[in-house]
Amino acid sequence: MRTSLAALGAVSILLVSGCSTASTPDASTDTSGNYPLTIENCGRDVVVDAPPQRAVSLNQSSTEILLSLGLADRMVGTATWTDPVRSNLESENARVPRLADNKPSLEVVLDTEPDFVSASFGGTLGPGGVADRSRFEQLGVPNYLSPTDCQGKTDESVNADGARTEPLVIDTVYREIRDLAAVFDVRERGERLVAELQDRFEKASGSVDASGVSLAYWFADTDTPYMAGCCGSSGIITDSVGAENIYADTTDEWPQVNWESVLDRNPTALVLADLSRRSIAGDALDSKIGFLESNSVTNRMPAVENKRYIVVNGADLNPSIRTIDGVEKVAAALQDWGMASR
Repeated sequence: MRTSLAALGAVSILLVSGCSTASTPDASTDTSGNYPLTIENCGRDVVVDAPPQRAVSLNQSSTEILLSLGLADRMVGTATWTDPVRSNLESENARVPRLADNKPSLEVVLDTEPDFVSASFGGTLGPGGVADRSRFEQLGVPNYLSPTDCQGKTDESVNADGARTEPLVIDTVYREIRDLAAVFDVRERGERLVAELQDRFEKASGSVDASGVSLAYWFADTDTPYMAGCCGSSGIITDSVGAENIYADTTDEWPQVNWESVLDRNPTALVLADLSRRSIAGDALDSKIGFLESNSVTNRMPAVENKRYIVVNGADLNPSIRTIDGVEKVAAALQDWGMASR
């Protein structure tokens, strides 16, 4: 899917992580048999009578956690994809039906006869989404919403655009992994996955000190661009390398800004999300770079003049296991440019 940067003539960094996390775990003896199981989740008690055998995951981030836990054989559907699945999960993902590229209807989900539903965003599992959580409960389907989309937020967000009352921390992603591992009774797999992610995070963040470097994270839209605010997944990435986000003064996760504001704040480098979707201008990487280098406002930025672009997947900027990928890519880019020391 990714557009060739060489063809664009852009100087960018693309790091292919060597994560072995998602190789299918051995059939381990990490079961507990402690059912029914109750887990507190975003202000609700989720009660699971037995390990799910027919799970549906409604967002890519949640899907990749379940696949990383070796649960493809217990999944009957996935939906709402922003990017290709992580490369080390391709074979496992191919075993699970894709119900929709975007949000499926409730009827499509129910046709799979699910015994568990998970999601990453309140905009998918909530009002205006596939269905409200209470609706699934009425139908006897336990459901789980990622704590990254409710913990430290004013309310359950729509597509992670809401404001945060406190910065997201990577431990919340680890909590999601542990919760889902408990639901499926594969706790040891969950601990192994968390340990591997922690190790990768510590190695990447410990390799650089980018004090004095400022970053802007552009997700999409050329007219009024979505730039990351202080406190979401991008905040974890920025803090991990010791840099500063030019929009650290806003608690909105993805505020829409104007280009004059970006020029005034003058980021050292631009983190560009290469989205596989093609719904609006500025989704694809080549669209972003073409705009930056032709627009009379943006082409005056030193970051554009010097082609200081750090390329990530859209999924890397959502709170998930992909956040670690984002840390690795940003750290590698800053190191290669000589902008960080350790």
